[in-house]
Amino acid sequence: MNLDKNSLFLIAGPCVIESAENCLAIGRHVKSVCAKLGIQYIFKASFDKANRSASSSFRGPGLNDGLAVLKRVKEELGVPVLTDIHEPEQAAVAARVVDVLQVPAFLARQTDLLIACGRTGKTVNVKKGQFMSPQEMGLAIDKVKSANASANIWLTERGTFFGYNRLVNDFTSVAVMKGFNVPVVFDVTHSTQQPAGLGDKSGGNRKNEQEAVDFDCQQLIVGQVEPGIPRCTSWTGPVGG
Repeated sequence: MNLDKNSLFLIAGPCVIESAENCLAIGRHVKSVCAKLGIQYIFKASFDKANRSASSSFRGPGLNDGLAVLKRVKEELGVPVLTDIHEPEQAAVAARVVDVLQVPAFLARQTDLLIACGRTGKTVNVKKGQFMSPQEMGLAIDKVKSANASANIWLTERGTFFGYNRLVNDFTSVAVMKGFNVPVVFDVTHSTQQPAGLGDKSGGNRKNEQEAVDFDCQQLIVGQVEPGIPRCTSWTGPVGG
């Protein structure tokens, strides 16, 4: 994956894979926007959202069918792809298709999962747990590197719990995590989330992405790019056209 880590790039796509057509349409649109703006682009979508608020929520097509969709996006659009995994056994399988393996925030301390990601040789994006300090993310880096000393690791700021159903953004954590000499991502969508704030699903408030750029983040994540898709998490952030 050839990316200039010193330049801003965008990770964007649907929260969860609903169909190949949906993923291709979103990816094609965001790619064109990024090309106009001179921003590098990575497509992101999940094959399984294993930590939904309610058991009735749509989770995705599953590992095999989801990876087939991501393979199509990668080949037809010619962009790198990222997906999150939840179990160590998924790492090697997903690595056959994707360019970046993402460790969800709730799993940022799971040693076996981090080691499995490191063993693949793929770029690993570890999202900071909402319950973790930025300093603790150095331990997550150590776990990945225990399996691969030369692993390419990113860290993601995605908000910190401030009581129930509320996240706040402490932008000083960006500077702390950059101190580990790794690229730092700001998750625009999930940082404005209100976990389970709507009872059986998450809510959120829109926020200006410029704040993250001002604080020297090198990458942005936007988790959903079209309002009104009922199967994804609630709408919190746009991608402009």
